[in-house]
Amino acid sequence: MNITQEFYDSLTGCSPELFRDLQEAMQEQAEMLEKIFYDNGHNKESKVLDCACGAGIQTLGLASLGYNMSSSDISSKAMLDAKWEAVRRNLKIRFEYKDLRKLADVFKAKFDIIIAMNNALSRMPSREALKDAVESIVDQLEDGGIFIAGIRDYDELLKTKPSCSMPYVQNTENGQRISFQTWMWENENYKAVQYIIEDKKTPEVNKVEYEYRAVRRIELTELLTLCGCNSVEWKFPEETGFYQPMVIARK
Repeated sequence: MNITQEFYDSLTGCSPELFRDLQEAMQEQAEMLEKIFYDNGHNKESKVLDCACGAGIQTLGLASLGYNMSSSDISSKAMLDAKWEAVRRNLKIRFEYKDLRKLADVFKAKFDIIIAMNNALSRMPSREALKDAVESIVDQLEDGGIFIAGIRDYDELLKTKPSCSMPYVQNTENGQRISFQTWMWENENYKAVQYIIEDKKTPEVNKVEYEYRAVRRIELTELLTLCGCNSVEWKFPEETGFYQPMVIARK
């Protein structure tokens, strides 16, 4: 088991704690992605792959809208949550356990749309690993297909290298839930520690550690172009309503 797999396995079951309303988050993100699909000439006939699906926020939301979904992730435990939820919702989704750098090992057909949301690409520990991931993803796209990724605004974060994220506070039936990350930087890499604190009669703390690599927009744009995309566009939260900048690349 590698460090990336360990991280996602440790987050298994945490998705409900990270959203105020999980169903609302699924619906909002699916509708946001659907608008991007349509704006780029795709519709519900398109074949979609979520190559870093985790617990399935985007996968389940898009499948609920009627999309032909396939999903993969490096953590079989994280995907188990998505699989159970797909069964509960009577959604037909293909799930595969695979590192996004090796998609061709399990997917023989190509896709019209591939997504990698929630900062997944920054979990590649080096430029070489990121290039392998981008190459794997672009190779799995049909000509004319699009790749969409959400990633933190590292162009801004690298200016100050903050030591923590803003806390996210939710009211629960037992008190409050506070989630945040602390960040320890070493050049463009940093160790993130995710805390989820249940502030109730007996406080509980869930702590997960992982290392990220801050990927500037110009680096990702260059790699997407190098690997075969003929157009790369960036959109920001004020345009999309999504909490992170998003890249849209066409093969």
